[in-house]
Amino acid sequence: MDRFVFLTFDGLSRGAVYAAFALALVLIWRAARIVNFAQGAMAVATAYAGYSVAAATGSYWLGFAVALVAGLVLGAAVERLVMRFVDHSSPLNQVVVALGLVLVIQAVLGMIYGNEYRPAAAPVSREAFTAGGIALLSRFDLFVFGSVAAVVALLVLLFTRTDVGLRMRAAAFAPDVSRLLGVNVGGMLTLGWALASAVGSLAGMLVLPTELGLHPNAMDIVFVSSFTAAVLGGLDSPVGAVAGGLIVGLLLSYVSGYFGATVAPMAVLILLVVVLLGRPGGLFAKSTARTA
Repeated sequence: MDRFVFLTFDGLSRGAVYAAFALALVLIWRAARIVNFAQGAMAVATAYAGYSVAAATGSYWLGFAVALVAGLVLGAAVERLVMRFVDHSSPLNQVVVALGLVLVIQAVLGMIYGNEYRPAAAPVSREAFTAGGIALLSRFDLFVFGSVAAVVALLVLLFTRTDVGLRMRAAAFAPDVSRLLGVNVGGMLTLGWALASAVGSLAGMLVLPTELGLHPNAMDIVFVSSFTAAVLGGLDSPVGAVAGGLIVGLLLSYVSGYFGATVAPMAVLILLVVVLLGRPGGLFAKSTARTA
């Protein structure tokens, strides 16, 4: 029983960081109707910027702020300079360009910083509180949970209570009609990419201290788990992204704890296939789009 309790809390803390990254995928989907496969590489790039500033100044929080701002700038630049010129006649075109962008970003990071793993410090202690000799959550886990809850609340408010959120969704669903109604579709897409990249940067700063550290490929495995979490919860649902992240985190923890760490990635892929076959819209999907 003690092992089960430990694995449960370990899974919740792991799932929280997956949820943070899944939120970035949900945001770009709601804003531009695209799964940004370059989200992980972009997050690593901004995390490098943040940790570089933190190392130079001695202030983690200054580096944290720089990473978020760098995320905003990088997201807007990618949309303005790359994705805007991609042929939108087929969604596959954007996917191929995003995958190419991953290779470019990782190569540039490797040339600048090298391919060695660098330590990524956490802002607060990662030592877990214990109860009855069982490790529970740490201060860093609570910080992650608080950050994810704040992002979910802000996204829900953005898309349900503000005119900007309504324009962003309209620009994504029906760009031609939105233009006729006076919506600046290009500006909304740029804003969506910028916000999604900033949330991805936040996720990177939360994820990297729990992984091996900074590396150009550090977010590759995290992206797979987070993408599964987003699909599981529903790409249109911020709350679903959080629920999906926690479910994936628990699954990985239980499978690793009882069957071995080598089996865990296979469990995530099986879960992804099951969801895509059984409920492709996700567990929190509320409606389906009309095709005729």
